[in-house]
This record gives sequence, structure tokens and C-alpha cells, in this order.
Amino acid sequence: MGISKQSATGKQFQSAYRLAAVATIVAATVVVLGAFTRLSDAGLGCPDWPGCYGHLLWPDEAHEIARAEERFPGSKVEQDKTWPEMVHRYFATALGMLIVGLAFMAWRYRDTMAFPFRLPLLLLFLVVWQGLFGMWTVTLKLWPQVVTLHLLGGISTFSLIFLLALRLSDDRWVLMESSWQKLKKYKPWLIGGVVILFFQIALGGWLSSNYAAFACGDFPKCQGQWLPAMEVAGGFNILQSVGPNYLGGLMTSEARVAIHFVHRVGALVTSIYLFGFCLGLFFVGDRRVSRMAIIIFSALLVQVGLGISNVLLAIPLLVAVLHNAGAALLMLTLVTLGVKMWTARQHRENLFND
Repeated sequence: MGISKQSATGKQFQSAYRLAAVATIVAATVVVLGAFTRLSDAGLGCPDWPGCYGHLLWPDEAHEIARAEERFPGSKVEQDKTWPEMVHRYFATALGMLIVGLAFMAWRYRDTMAFPFRLPLLLLFLVVWQGLFGMWTVTLKLWPQVVTLHLLGGISTFSLIFLLALRLSDDRWVLMESSWQKLKKYKPWLIGGVVILFFQIALGGWLSSNYAAFACGDFPKCQGQWLPAMEVAGGFNILQSVGPNYLGGLMTSEARVAIHFVHRVGALVTSIYLFGFCLGLFFVGDRRVSRMAIIIFSALLVQVGLGISNVLLAIPLLVAVLHNAGAALLMLTLVTLGVKMWTARQHRENLFND
């Protein structure tokens, strides 16, 4: 009886793991496509939702373009901006369907011991909100609050899908008692790292949605000064009115400098914290933990390098997209360590005696 139940549970986990792995790949694609759409100013490439100028794909024939521009006066059809928006939407829809499948499996196997139940349902809740934020991004004409929350929702969804895949893989560390005890002490520090990185990503989203990337064109100084003139209250005014078209941004130059400068300070704080955290992990005394510390620190270095390159190279599209993807990748390294930390088991001597 025990063997058959264990075998059935293994099959359930395997099927769900495959689905979660596919969803992770699709989520990564959605994050990259979302960054490309936003950074190429294609967020309003389609002025309606969920279609594009009333099309399932986008208008590409001359008569279709003429009809579309007649139906949406003031919105010129730009094909280099319509297709990124719609491709992003279709991948997001595919991701939503995969998450629905994962939620269905969680409900079906809700009585199975150790099968994740609440996480797939949380993902279903998140993806519904992501769909709404995607619609509001268009209908509210790139309102920075919605654009930033849409970005954070995308990163959160991607991270949680990856977390679910790791949970379903059930690949746990078995540590010696001394290492296990030391690793447990770093749990609060990991949570702190995730929170700090999340806020830094939020700052990056606010910078991007308010078009403040060009506010400081030099590095390490900003506009030739260590402390440039800036308008902090204006830069972080979250009460911007709904209605105007925010494509290109509406903030003053000083307000954008404030956003850019605070984002740089946030990058410095994040880097110092994660560097110290990674350094501490080497004292746990386990090669796998040290390897994870190296991976996290390497992802951090790449992300910092991409951020500096963005400034020095005047925000080339490829580097900007990679910088967005790098933020998601850095978060995934912390998620991986978190899953390993919380599922790690203490080594027992009798494991070798059996």
C-alpha cells in the first residue's frame, strides 16, 4: 500500500514539475518581451485591448492600416511597435493558461501529502491581476503607477513559478549538523536580501516608466556632480493624475534626476548587502552553499556591469533589456537559495549505516 501511494505521488510531482518547468520558460520569455516592449516605446503600439486596432494580430495591409487609423484617430499605426505588443500579449496569455493548469492540478491533488496547494492558487490570483494591469497599461496610457506595478507583478509571477518548479523537483540538500545549524541563521538575511532587491527593482520600474534613464548621462557622477540638483518630492509623486498620455514621461528634469540618483543609491545599498551576505555564506562550510554564493555574486556583478553600461553607452536597447532580465535572474538566484535553505535536511549518521 505504502509503495503504490509513493509511486502515484511521484508521478503527480513529475507531471506538475514538467508543466511548471515549461511555465518558467514561458514566464522568462514574457519578462524579456515585456522589457523589450516597454523600452522600445511600444507600450501603446496597440491603443486598444485585447486586440490591436480591432485585429487579433495587428494590421499589416495598406487597407487595414488605413481603416485602423480611421477608427482610432490620433493613433498612427507603427508596425515596429504593434507586433512587440501583441507577441507579448500572446505569450502572457499562454502563461496564464499554463498557470490555470497548475492550479487545476493543485486542486486535484489537494489531499496528496507534500503537493504544493496554496502556491499555484496564489499564482492564479497573480496572473489574473497581471492581465488587468496589462489592460490598464494601455487604457490608462502608460500611467507610471500601473506600469511599475505591472513590472513588479511580472517579476513576482516569474519568481513564484520558478519557486514552484524547484519545490516540485524535490531536490534537497542534506547537510552536516554544523553546516545545517549555520545555514539556518542566514534565513533572515536572505529575506532581507529579497526585500531589498524587490525595492530596487521597483525603483528601476519607476525610473523606466517615468523615462528617467537619460537623466544622468555620466558615471559615477550625475551631471558632473556627486550630488546634483534634484526634486525628490516631484520624482516620487505617486499621485500623478490619470488621463494624460505618459509616453515619454511628463516629469521635470530635476524630478527625473532624483529618480535616477535614488536608483543608483539603491543599487549601491543592494550591492553592499548582497556582497556581505554572499561573503557570510562561505562560513557555512558546505561547498554547495559556497557555490550558490558565487552564483549570486556573479549575477550581481553582471547586473551592476549592465547598469553602468546603460549609462555610459546611452541606454542601448539590447543592454537595457538585458539589465531588466538580469534583475529577474538575480531574484531567481535568491529564490533558489531560499528553497534550498528551507528544505535542507540535517545529515543523520544512520543514513550511512543502512
